[in-house]
Amino acid sequence: MSRTDGPLLTPDGRYLVVRGRLWRRSDPSLDEERRAELVSELMSARRAKRDAADADAREAARERVDRAKHALGERGPVWWDDGAPDLTRHLARTTVYADWFAGQDAD
Repeated sequence: MSRTDGPLLTPDGRYLVVRGRLWRRSDPSLDEERRAELVSELMSARRAKRDAADADAREAARERVDRAKHALGERGPVWWDDGAPDLTRHLARTTVYADWFAGQDAD
């Protein structure tokens, strides 16, 4: 996959790869309407965090971000059921994806 095709996704679709690091994708079982609502909330929460006037507002916005990411399946319990661990934040080259990643374009 070339970089012009969008983010590099692992073959099983669980992660996208950013600068060689794995980031868990949203739960594919979410219907599109719910996913859109949650992404909208996530973006709103990120803007609130950016624009926070003080530490309390920033913390409240961080909590909103965290809730949205949990609801999307990007944090918290994994959305797959085969017992595979969560490799979020791991370098792809040091995981079960190492051989696959070695064959990809530089990230």
